[in-house]
Amino acid sequence: MTVYFIGAGPGDPELITVKGQRLIRSCPVIIYAGSLVPAAVLDGHQAETLVNSAELHLEQIIDLIKSAHEKGQDVARVHSGDPSLYGAIGEQIRYLRELSIPFEIIPGVTATAACAALLGAELTLPDVSQSVILTRYADKTAMPAGEELASLAQHGATMAIHLGVNHLQKILVELLPHYGADCPIAVIHRATWPDQDWVVGTLADIAGKVEAKGFRRTALILVGRVLGSEVFSESSLYRAGHAHLYRP
Repeated sequence: MTVYFIGAGPGDPELITVKGQRLIRSCPVIIYAGSLVPAAVLDGHQAETLVNSAELHLEQIIDLIKSAHEKGQDVARVHSGDPSLYGAIGEQIRYLRELSIPFEIIPGVTATAACAALLGAELTLPDVSQSVILTRYADKTAMPAGEELASLAQHGATMAIHLGVNHLQKILVELLPHYGADCPIAVIHRATWPDQDWVVGTLADIAGKVEAKGFRRTALILVGRVLGSEVFSESSLYRAGHAHLYRP
């Protein structure tokens, strides 16, 4: 018996991995995050137990897993995006280790990757930014010392900010001194879902554009010069005259 923490991807049911889809269709027990995982991801399942974890607290979820373990039934624990990023799997894994219940993590397409695809953007451009910071806005859960947005913004790297659209004005105040008012920023709402939408602007004007759209939740903020730069060096990998293992 194994508990499979499966990343369902950002919303489009075709963006789940082949392995994740196979496990969903074969596991006799499925516990899925119904508020974030579209029903189409579960198409073709033959589970005898199908539970929406949005209606449960942690101990109830663990009780379901314990029951499946006692019966020798594999569990598909389905999360949105990639479960290792803001997936709340760490607390579940801690229980599973205490109970000696085997588990495996099946990666998924992240919201950041999906948003970059929608924008037609590469997040790491030579001479512009070679780092991507994935972070969140400190609201109900405080940020560890040194991980405040203002501290991270000092790097000037491409930044993906989760769970922050309702606090956009406060976020802009922290970013402006480090990125500048003309720095490109995008806010993407429900990336890859049928009702996906987004706006692109600068730190100076994005707040008004987001207000006009009415984005209130389930949105990712991407900020960085990579979103608007056409001036950067070509990579060494494909440069004529640059030799490597496959192109002597």
